[in-house]
Amino acid sequence: MTTSPMSEHLRQLLAGLREVARPVLPKRWRAGVAVVPVLRLAGVIGFSTPLRPGLTMSGMARLIERAFTQSGASAVALVINSPGGSAVQSHMIHQRIRQLAGEKKLPVIAFVEDVAASGGFMIACAADEIVCDPSSIVGSIGVVGASFGFDAAIKKLGIERRVYTAGEHKVTLDPFLPEDPEDVARLRAIQLEIHRGFIDLVKASRGARLTGPEKTLFSGEYWTAATALGYGLVDRLGDVRSVLRERFGEDVLMPVVAPARSWFGRPAPGVRGDAVSDIIGRVGLADEIVSAIEARAMWARYGL
Repeated sequence: MTTSPMSEHLRQLLAGLREVARPVLPKRWRAGVAVVPVLRLAGVIGFSTPLRPGLTMSGMARLIERAFTQSGASAVALVINSPGGSAVQSHMIHQRIRQLAGEKKLPVIAFVEDVAASGGFMIACAADEIVCDPSSIVGSIGVVGASFGFDAAIKKLGIERRVYTAGEHKVTLDPFLPEDPEDVARLRAIQLEIHRGFIDLVKASRGARLTGPEKTLFSGEYWTAATALGYGLVDRLGDVRSVLRERFGEDVLMPVVAPARSWFGRPAPGVRGDAVSDIIGRVGLADEIVSAIEARAMWARYGL
């Protein structure tokens, strides 16, 4: 195929005009400007109510899809700030990010803010590279379960606990009954199985970059990013703006992928709840208080 002198002249003319106009054009219209969508993943994973929305796969699926389908994207940035939560929801979010990264052939860079611990670190492992502030908290590669025991209290109050089941192990670890060692053993076996899966995921993600002793890395301990860097759990120290400008140029576009909102500023239905009447009708104040206490306790584990 040959190009006529006229069409070649026109092409050069258009290129020249574009170069002259480049300084006054919006960044998104300039040729050669990289685009890196920024997806924020913040909150306790799996704890979600209308007043205290957390991270769940159903709530994040559309946003993750949008981040990986933005036109002209050179990479996807994840900004993570989570103390963890549900192992299942963490894994589902991790898997979806990896699936789309493979399909779209886009590198993923995770930027940790205050904390990416437990399930938050699992999500960070969906990235090809993990970047943290020197004071970020990372790690806590383990599994935890907590409860209370009220059997002595209700006995003092003269309350009798009555439970009727079909199935030998239908009720286990009931907080109003004395602790059964067999129930504890079964729970610990489940925790060990989930922990093994977590360890395998971290090993698959970090590979030869892991340099710390396994007994330390997978003990459930957590560290500042500066220490974790020496263990190979993270790749470098920095922040999203500086690193992306260094990697993709000073003009890099960093559009934030955020939930759609209504005209009145509320998140659209299906993203974070709907109207106040819906909240009052479906969620009791007691549920919200319990949710807030649980979420606060998870953040408090890391001094936050």
